[in-house]
Amino acid sequence: MNVTASPPIPRAAGSLPLVGHAIPLLRDNLAFIASLRRTYGPVVEITLQPGTRTVIVQDPVLIEAMLKDKTLDKGRFFEKMGQLLGDSVVTAAGEEHTGKRRQLQPAFARGEIARYVDIMRDETDAAVDGWDPGRTLDVREAMVELSLDMLARTVFSGSLDDTAFRRLRRDLSVVMNGVGTRIMLPDWAERLPLPANRRFDRARDAVRATVHHAVHDLQAAEHDTGDMLSLLLRAQDEETGRPLTAHQICSEILTLAVAGTETTASVLSWALYELARHPGIEERVLGELDDVLGGGPVTFADVTRLPYLRRVITEVTRLHHTGWLVTRRTRTETRLGEWTLPAGTELAYCQHALHRDPALFPDPLVFDPDRWLDTAQPPPSGAFLPFGAGKHRCIGDRFALTELVTAIATIVRRVRFDVTGNGTVRPVARATVRPRTLLMTVRPRGQEAWGG
Repeated sequence: MNVTASPPIPRAAGSLPLVGHAIPLLRDNLAFIASLRRTYGPVVEITLQPGTRTVIVQDPVLIEAMLKDKTLDKGRFFEKMGQLLGDSVVTAAGEEHTGKRRQLQPAFARGEIARYVDIMRDETDAAVDGWDPGRTLDVREAMVELSLDMLARTVFSGSLDDTAFRRLRRDLSVVMNGVGTRIMLPDWAERLPLPANRRFDRARDAVRATVHHAVHDLQAAEHDTGDMLSLLLRAQDEETGRPLTAHQICSEILTLAVAGTETTASVLSWALYELARHPGIEERVLGELDDVLGGGPVTFADVTRLPYLRRVITEVTRLHHTGWLVTRRTRTETRLGEWTLPAGTELAYCQHALHRDPALFPDPLVFDPDRWLDTAQPPPSGAFLPFGAGKHRCIGDRFALTELVTAIATIVRRVRFDVTGNGTVRPVARATVRPRTLLMTVRPRGQEAWGG
């Protein structure tokens, strides 16, 4: 097949020698990607790594085809994640990904998730107990802490003492911030002796040391604590039949911690922000919770019985999707729509920009959970991909939805939030798209609700 037979792919303006489009990406990556959707057609070429073609795919049909093409590697984003965090189910491709996914799947089975709900709810209640009435709360930081608390209890159970957990929380925060920045920079930049690079390397190594220590202690105790860590200790390598090494387990835990914690914290932050801005929507959520739960706590059985809250979460993941760059790479000459791409071409798309496209979603900046009613006009295929698509669809999608429903249902029944300042919160994209600063004042629903 002749590559020159394809229509030309436009190239985005603003690329510089050595750094490509790194400067506009570092300045405001969301604005830069959004400008590409407005200015160019279904595909446009940018430079992330000098000497490598990166094609931004902007058409939903092409995006879905890209995600479902089994011949593609996972590309630069996941390759960089692998270099930084280790080989895991999130970063692996091909048969390696399939094997790792089978190893991890039992941890995300329905029965395991049902057991985690009590932990999620207890950790959320404990977090709310620590919020003083009338206090201005950094909601983003509070949701990071809550997400890490839930992670520690579901992944490590009793394997970490308080000191180790606080150290893990601090180091994971540094790693989460650093991953997103390094994706946008050429490979040579991360080898520079800069304070940020040294800080990232120290934090990543410290997280690995903490997880290695927890694995060693659990192996020595020969005690199954019923958490994800114990499950991974029982898992076997598909090729050798041997248990996973401490390094393999550490890579899985580290990647799940960065991906799951950062995503959960961002979605929870945006959800609480939108409910604070839309009291009518919040009242409907509270009414549904009263009707379904009565005076009882949310349980796993309730997750599927709260359709309006689930629509709220769906709308949050549309308007404030946490993913800003998902990649793939061609291994051979590949046809994508009317374009033929040579081997080694990087492909990428931005979920945040896709979900805000007015051609796909009417009034895209309006927060409207009812756009997801069964009677509403569904978006075109490939236009809404909150958990990806194809064989690399997020393995933890059911876990994440359960976590979000449990946390939001628990929080909003006990407190409400008032947005401080002018109420405008700007998104910033690092490892995920998250609020740059989200300060809100905590108000109890009623004095009887405070303290449970």
